[in-house]
Amino acid sequence: MTTPTPGLQPGDVLARADIHPVLGGSGFAGICPAKEKRNVLLFSDSKIGERYGYRDGWLAEDDDIGPILTYTGVGKQGDQTLRGGNSAILEAADKGRTLHVFIAVGKVPGSDARTHKYIGQFKVDERNAFEIREAKDELGQNRNVIVFRLRPTGPHIRETYDTLQPAPHSRFRLQRTAGRIARAYRRQRRQQQPTNAEQASAATRDDLADAFEDRETAAGENIVQLELSMRNSTSQLVFDLYNQTNNTLYEPTSSTADESITQALAQLLHARRYLRSLSHHQPLHLMVLAPTLPREDLRDLLAEHGIGIVYRNDSGDFSEFEASTTTSNSAHRDFRCVDCPALAS
Repeated sequence: MTTPTPGLQPGDVLARADIHPVLGGSGFAGICPAKEKRNVLLFSDSKIGERYGYRDGWLAEDDDIGPILTYTGVGKQGDQTLRGGNSAILEAADKGRTLHVFIAVGKVPGSDARTHKYIGQFKVDERNAFEIREAKDELGQNRNVIVFRLRPTGPHIRETYDTLQPAPHSRFRLQRTAGRIARAYRRQRRQQQPTNAEQASAATRDDLADAFEDRETAAGENIVQLELSMRNSTSQLVFDLYNQTNNTLYEPTSSTADESITQALAQLLHARRYLRSLSHHQPLHLMVLAPTLPREDLRDLLAEHGIGIVYRNDSGDFSEFEASTTTSNSAHRDFRCVDCPALAS
């Protein structure tokens, strides 16, 4: 195999022996920081991912910004953390490093050395850097893994084989600690960066969610993260606050401005399409969690869709503003519940 030039092109298939002299780094880890070359090399191998119940790849659907490639962090046992290689991904932009992604495709003829297809240069999604999901570790135990959301920054290759397959059925998972862990990670990350308006907004939303979860948990309620995989889609909806006891889904907002309330409304309506047929002894309730009581016209808008409001009152506690209408739970949808037997209790 010829040694690549610095003009590495997406689609090139190379062995690590050819890659490291050009981009830096060394060894056989999945994440290889290359300080001297100001790069971080990310290697994905579907065969390894299958052992632990995950697969990296392109989401089939672009969002309003463009395509997204998912990449699962490192850590074979127990919950993954934002240390080591995982922190190298998050901190790449701050340290002036470029993320280069490779996907394993075969072996060098006559050798056990793997070959890797170069996908291109990437950066972490600034809007939603990662999600906490559930997967198996090498001992077969359930654990939290970090799934990074990466966006290409230039020429890249996006092939059908490297694209995730849409879910054949809608299903959801409940995770007891993932929501709080994700918020803690985001808070830690914000403390390492200069504060801007977007970060301040995210901080308000996360602080509100933490305070509400603390209050509900102290009252004996069971608050978990709900991860919703939608039929015929590779995207997921993730809600940090789902009350497993009374079947209530909350969407926190950073403000009561029109945009914040309507975005929360859209998220809840999207989820209701899949969750309203959920088998539970309580009907499904949807609530916006707001830092203050929204103005009357926005309250009416939410009420028209059967969505209530929980808001922080002047005393610092939370008050509830119930929707005046109720939603129908009679529609049947193809829905599967994963690892959540307590829902039907």
